[in-house]
Amino acid sequence: MSTNPYRGLPDSAFWRRAVAIKPHEVDPVVEARFRIGREDRVATAGSCFAQHISRTLAARGFNYLVTEPGETARNFGVYPARFGNIYSVRQLLQLFRRAYGLFEPVDQAWRREDGRFVDPFRPQVEPSGFADPEEVARDRDRHLAAVRTMFEECDVFIFTLGLTEAWHSTVDGAVFPLAPGVAGMPDHRDFAFHNFSVAEMVEDLTRFIADLRLVNPAVRILLTVSPVPLIATYETRHVLVSTVASKAALRVVADEITRREEGVDYFPSFEIITGPHYGYRFFASDLREVRPEGVARVMDIFARHYMTTGPVERRSYAGAAPVARDAAEMAQLAQVVCDEEAIER
Repeated sequence: MSTNPYRGLPDSAFWRRAVAIKPHEVDPVVEARFRIGREDRVATAGSCFAQHISRTLAARGFNYLVTEPGETARNFGVYPARFGNIYSVRQLLQLFRRAYGLFEPVDQAWRREDGRFVDPFRPQVEPSGFADPEEVARDRDRHLAAVRTMFEECDVFIFTLGLTEAWHSTVDGAVFPLAPGVAGMPDHRDFAFHNFSVAEMVEDLTRFIADLRLVNPAVRILLTVSPVPLIATYETRHVLVSTVASKAALRVVADEITRREEGVDYFPSFEIITGPHYGYRFFASDLREVRPEGVARVMDIFARHYMTTGPVERRSYAGAAPVARDAAEMAQLAQVVCDEEAIER
């Protein structure tokens, strides 16, 4: 007689026992691949929702890494370095490559309507803007030095995947966090819309992880997907359809990477907020902003599974997922708040 292969599986494997229960009892984390100790230097990046994790770590006395300190009113301390929201995987990869001199974009400064200038890759970090392109360049040099320090010194890097839709330069492929014209405008029209595919994002994230581990072999990486819907879509379809397509693609990317990469885990903040067990009650009246009780629920589950006060075992992941590079690239590597809301202003 054959044996039912599902017999004996834990409650977490069955919808009736794991989801169709009291909402506050639903915990979609089965097993964390690693833990975060108080002494661990933790860096975060990604879409707006990533900021909730950083605030929770700091509030609970954990070591949230800040490598570019300054005035809160000027967006210092929101992330470890003042890079603003990083919405796409390509944007994250290019931040790393710009920090290490592996990519020098053509676009260096954009002019605002008031005549001030912005950095195209973090157009809203300086509320008053910059006086001229030279000031943008000086601030960028300081910023990228802080980015290098973040990548090299963090023990845990948490990245929240936010969007698949992006705007990029048609000259060199540089990806911008906001469309040209939203918070600054270049003096050319060499840019276009692009919606990243799963294959493109998996390739980009694989390369980023491999690059990061060249400068920081022992770093542990935690991926999340933002539950916040798109504020707008540039596709010729309903924003609800674009939101579901985008989040589905990002979730697949996170799943692909965590299945193939050592030292990488996925935390289901997306599922906690958008799952049917709370009946969409974690969203505010605009059906987009996550209510405080939703954030609290996410962070309680995060703390339960990932935060510990004890010592944490460390190991090197430098040998995982090798990526081909030329000698010059290897040598250079060895040496060394929600932006999208502006769309509706």
